[in-house]
Amino acid sequence: MSSKLIRLIGKSAPAALVAALFATAALPVAAQEIELKLSHFLPAGHGMHRDWFVPWGEELAKRTNGKVKLTVFPAGSAFGNPARQLEQATSGVVDIAHGLRGVPAGRFNRMGIIEFPFLVETANAASRTLWEMYPKHFAGEFPDTVKVLGLHAHNAGLIHTGAKQVKTMDDLKGLRIRSPSPQINAMLQQLGATPVGLPPGEVYENLQRGVIDGAVFPWDPINSFRLFEVTKFHLDARSYTASFYFVMNKRKYDSLPADVKKAIDDTTGAALTERFGDWWNQWDAPGLEAASKKGNAMSSLSAEERVRWRDALKPTTEKLLTDLEGQGVKDARAIFAEMQQRIAKYEGAKK
Repeated sequence: MSSKLIRLIGKSAPAALVAALFATAALPVAAQEIELKLSHFLPAGHGMHRDWFVPWGEELAKRTNGKVKLTVFPAGSAFGNPARQLEQATSGVVDIAHGLRGVPAGRFNRMGIIEFPFLVETANAASRTLWEMYPKHFAGEFPDTVKVLGLHAHNAGLIHTGAKQVKTMDDLKGLRIRSPSPQINAMLQQLGATPVGLPPGEVYENLQRGVIDGAVFPWDPINSFRLFEVTKFHLDARSYTASFYFVMNKRKYDSLPADVKKAIDDTTGAALTERFGDWWNQWDAPGLEAASKKGNAMSSLSAEERVRWRDALKPTTEKLLTDLEGQGVKDARAIFAEMQQRIAKYEGAKK
């Protein structure tokens, strides 16, 4: 406060007001809270929301001495549309978004090779492979308006059906099965089923109404979307996965103070990737438990049937690679081979 202003105040203001002004001037300026908005397409009861997003916000607040407040918008919110996650982050409608790679179709084709039939069985191997290969092979697929915080995939999934149990390839023929991506579409078609593209949140109603006969999912959505109520049979096929991205608006990231950037960097990327294996195992458990309690029938592919499926799907893998090459992904086969090598490192050689 200038001496001239002080003299003016002193002549015209009561002593109490002058004292209050001095006291106010002496107070430090409080650090302004930084709100970060995160959107995803899963219900608030899902493990990702409960075990990842909410605790991550608490961790960011802790590491920045309360400077950061993370607000999470799940499915059912204004920002919960699975097809809009990437655009919401690129446009700055939200600051951070988590989305399913295959929704909408035709996006991140290089990354989508991880979803080829019988390539990977565990979330740990898939997620580590994706992140290790990201800088060289996948970074160019993402717009430069976002910073990629993580990539991951779920444990190899199951085939869940309502009225008809599936144990063999022949059982799949003619069934309408919900699928999350073109890669899984191709797998189902080769096995004799009819794939139907649907976001996870629309599966319950379509199963209930008989629009579809089943769906491919890992165990965790069976609980979080309550699909155990509209399915009766579960085949542990372990023949596919689906992958996800976790991104942040680049302009927002660049605008943050150094300590906030460091908090984000230290809790994403490689550090985040290490957690997906244990997380997915944890998230899958309630789905299996819910279906078991309901009395649903569980089965696995026999060793002979598994070999039959793998052999039947070899042409599918070849066609997927050829199609990618035709779309300009000239190194599709090299990416696929590198994925096989990295996955084998984490899972052991495939039998």
